[in-house]
Amino acid sequence: MTAATHSPLFPQESGSQIVAPPRDADAVLDGLDPEQREVATALHGPVCVLAGAGTGKTRAITHRIAYGVRAGILQPASVLAVTFTNRAAGEMRGRLRQLGAGGVQARTFHSAALRQLQFFWPKAVGGELPRLLERKVQLVAESASRCRIKLDRNELRDVTSEIEWAKVTQTVPADYPAAVAKSHRDAPRDPAEIGQIYAMYEQLKRERSVIDFEDVLLLAVGILQDRHDIADQIRRQYQHFVVDEYQDVSPLQQRLLDLWLGDRESLCVVGDASQTIYSFTGATPDHLLNFRTRHPSATVVKLIRDYRSTPQVVHLANGLLNQARGRAAEHRLELISQREPGPEPVHTEYADEPAEAEGTARRIRDLIAAGVPAGEIAVLYRINAQSEVYEQALADAGVPYQLRGAERFFERQEVREAGAALRGAARFGGNDSLLDDVVELPSQVRAVLSTKGWTTEPPSGSGAVRDRWESLAALVRLAEDFVRAKPTATLADLVAELDERAAAQHAPTVQGVTLASLHAAKGLEWDAVFLVGLTEGMMPITYAKTDEQIEEERRLLYVGVTRARLHLSLSWALSRSPGGRASRRPTRFLNGLRPGSTAPGARSVAAAEGGTAERGGAAVKRKRRGPVLCRVCGKTLTEAGEMKLMRCEDCPSDMDEALYERLRDWRADQAQQLSQPAYCVFTDKTLMAIAEAVPGSEGELAGIAGVGSRKLGRFGADVLAICAGEELAGDDGDS
Repeated sequence: MTAATHSPLFPQESGSQIVAPPRDADAVLDGLDPEQREVATALHGPVCVLAGAGTGKTRAITHRIAYGVRAGILQPASVLAVTFTNRAAGEMRGRLRQLGAGGVQARTFHSAALRQLQFFWPKAVGGELPRLLERKVQLVAESASRCRIKLDRNELRDVTSEIEWAKVTQTVPADYPAAVAKSHRDAPRDPAEIGQIYAMYEQLKRERSVIDFEDVLLLAVGILQDRHDIADQIRRQYQHFVVDEYQDVSPLQQRLLDLWLGDRESLCVVGDASQTIYSFTGATPDHLLNFRTRHPSATVVKLIRDYRSTPQVVHLANGLLNQARGRAAEHRLELISQREPGPEPVHTEYADEPAEAEGTARRIRDLIAAGVPAGEIAVLYRINAQSEVYEQALADAGVPYQLRGAERFFERQEVREAGAALRGAARFGGNDSLLDDVVELPSQVRAVLSTKGWTTEPPSGSGAVRDRWESLAALVRLAEDFVRAKPTATLADLVAELDERAAAQHAPTVQGVTLASLHAAKGLEWDAVFLVGLTEGMMPITYAKTDEQIEEERRLLYVGVTRARLHLSLSWALSRSPGGRASRRPTRFLNGLRPGSTAPGARSVAAAEGGTAERGGAAVKRKRRGPVLCRVCGKTLTEAGEMKLMRCEDCPSDMDEALYERLRDWRADQAQQLSQPAYCVFTDKTLMAIAEAVPGSEGELAGIAGVGSRKLGRFGADVLAICAGEELAGDDGDS
């Protein structure tokens, strides 16, 4: 696992080995491709580098700084290189030293602003800089208490994140509710309540003379705006600026950068709008996309030679972006691989999630046996709650692993609390009224975990509350799978199983396969990458509603694909658990890219160019008349039920499961009122077809097999109301 581009074409520039610096300025340019050389020699005026994944952007900008220093055009102390993580800043400093350009400042926005605040605060304000609040959660909790608003631990974390977002977007407490509505954010609480907590939080900070991380930027902006003498002093110190990952700057960071620059244009920015995946933190690619507008004289260089990934991986990455929409998509970069051909990406469909995890673990074991180091393999998923089944599968397969950016599943606070509650219920369940009328093991688990925050429906939006629910839901699923394998199991048996799993996964592991969320994988790369759980509802995630949110999910998958150098595997499961209904379907983002799928807007099913799959239909052209063909794999349908669904029984479904269950409940009520069997209202297949089509009009509903004119007149209004998510005012059985 590395952060730097790893290729024979890119000699290693960091590490323990001491490398002699280039002999002169011209030698700094050795080994750069034509576009990288153009970046390195463009030392005057504004410069915008649009750099695709794996194109060596860090190499280009560090060589640019080193070339300027070695040629005597730039003074080391006059250059400020800004990036977004301490790791990236440290890597940049190391590369610059090896290129003979020591003395250049490479820092994050926050560390650069904090140094300036510490130096200028006595002159600008007087006295010492207020104490920096390392953890704001406790003060947010107190603020909520002062406002008489009760927050649990997860809500507290989410509200804290909302306050951070408000500050980096320069939103004051009074404007927070309107800003949330405008940005289509899913606030963890009533926005008015969060606005109250935010206002109290700011008041308590003032009373106690403390500042938080975001205040560092806000105060730096305030001083530079008000004190022109200090701004001039900083501008005399720093004459040249380089900003990496420019697609991730927030409005507040851009404001600080503008103040550092003043009326000068000695600025080089580097970024890729197609890798904007942190908008929930306030990041926006608008500054990158508007750079030419703000700086008409800018030199723009595109880096599109991909030194990281094989042509097969790059082909799939380009295909993902070719289907993208929106402003960022208009500026996408078509990458060109510089590597030798490698294996085709593998698309694999599994019957259920445990089978997907076990299949992934087997393939990883095979790769390791073939000589791929475990540390050069990664399993990437959308949310951290997905890790448990892969932790277990890898442990069962004897494959060492490490988690990145998340606690191990059984070390999570909510999982430990849930385990304690289940252990208590197993010991004293006979005296627990909660379990009086509950016999079935999964129902017992649901009853116990309902006291810890589990509900039948997930909470809306993302954040800590959603993460907690996902962890508890994973325990519920584990109980369901456990009793399916061992029908006579008791709650005590399940607790023993959980303890065994926890013990096995707490054992120390050596450097191994990386398990990480897609967000945590940004900036890293591996020889082999497994992208798992690629189903609708997870990719894109279910709470991504707007067009822009959907496009950010597509970019997240693009980031995942471009982490792979050689081996790439993409997989999904048709059902959650063994024996479950195969109602899931693979992510829409792979339509037209995976073998046997249909490209968006296409009328025929054709195999995608390149790629292998365990399943996938032949290329079959639909006709207006003739045999009824499966709309997924293209096979001829012969069974009445399949013809009603317009797909094979075992082909992936795009059915809205929640809608299907609401329709079933409604049908049961109707059947009871009519004193008829449920199938006389609608058959299961017809309800499934309705839940897949989600009709919005009588015409669309009438086009579904099994909905004749009589049933349309009798039940149509109710069905359309349920499909629209409306509550039925009444049910007389004759609507």
